[in-house]
Amino acid sequence: MLLFTPGPTPVLETVRQAMATTTLHHRTPEFEAIFGQARDHLMKLLGMDECVMLASSGTGAMQACMINLCQTKALTINSGKFGERFGKIADALNIPKVELKYEWDTPVSIADVENAITANPEIDAVCIQICESAGGLRHPVEAIAARVKEINPSIMVIADGITAVGVEYVDVTNIDALITGSQKALMLPPGLAMIGLSANAVTKIGSGKDYYFNLAIEIKNQQKNTTAWTAATTLIQGLNAMFAEIEKDGGVEKLYADTVKRAKATQESLRALGLAIYPTVSALAMSTVIDDDAEAIRKLLKNSYGVNIAGGQDHLKGKIFRINQMGLIPVYESAWVVNAIELALDNMGRRAFDGTASRVFNEVYYKG
Repeated sequence: MLLFTPGPTPVLETVRQAMATTTLHHRTPEFEAIFGQARDHLMKLLGMDECVMLASSGTGAMQACMINLCQTKALTINSGKFGERFGKIADALNIPKVELKYEWDTPVSIADVENAITANPEIDAVCIQICESAGGLRHPVEAIAARVKEINPSIMVIADGITAVGVEYVDVTNIDALITGSQKALMLPPGLAMIGLSANAVTKIGSGKDYYFNLAIEIKNQQKNTTAWTAATTLIQGLNAMFAEIEKDGGVEKLYADTVKRAKATQESLRALGLAIYPTVSALAMSTVIDDDAEAIRKLLKNSYGVNIAGGQDHLKGKIFRINQMGLIPVYESAWVVNAIELALDNMGRRAFDGTASRVFNEVYYKG
């Protein structure tokens, strides 16, 4: 079965083997060396002044950033389940918030952000997804962050990059916290969250807040290649192995370039089959199709063609399907996915199979 859900993504055999080695105690020089190696890799990948790793899901990192970087009021951007989650975290923490809400296919407007900040000068943090994976939408985060800093440089920009880091280059010039998780482009099991931080964010964190999610305590410890609490030792060993695989494949720049090619080839293949792409601005992490037969197509793919893709949630349940493009995916697997979709459409009597998907995919990927 090919796993093409937008997280968890498949775990490579070499990474699984690295995580299957003898368990190390996290308070030893041996593990500190492993942690330091992972930290160095992350600092380069995130491109920020500081980083921390947390034994949690990405939601834990979202909460940690809100606890430590929002003191008065948050501006949250809601174009899907994960933008909605920022707002729910604010409510749970009793942090006042202003929410900008959009359809799940619609990116945030810069003008709306400007107006919200102007009308609410107490806003000290903007929380936004880079890729809103509920619908496969790409927000203009870099442009938003730049405008926020022009209005008020002290406002913290918290960017959820869980389905963006390792997928594409993200300009972090005006971003203060960049969040990611292990189970996406870094192709690990769930359970490890990572946050890149700007120097200004580190200053604002100060002595930190909370207990487990006190980022000041984590920064202090992780600068010494250890953690405040028990580390996700196995996942960190796997993270180093994954970085080694990325380097062996040609490095991060090649990973980004290949992801772009797979994304374009997949979407052009889907369009050639007469399918409609859902978001008005698609993220590179996934291709999202809106279709009345979305669930029937998913079932055929899984039961007849060995492909597992994701559906939709809430009002999009049964109306969309999402195909992963994150990570070190063999190109022939992506080609098979679109081929299988064409076969499914033939099974359903919607169009006769003629090899269009494979032909378009290969033309775009190798010639485009």
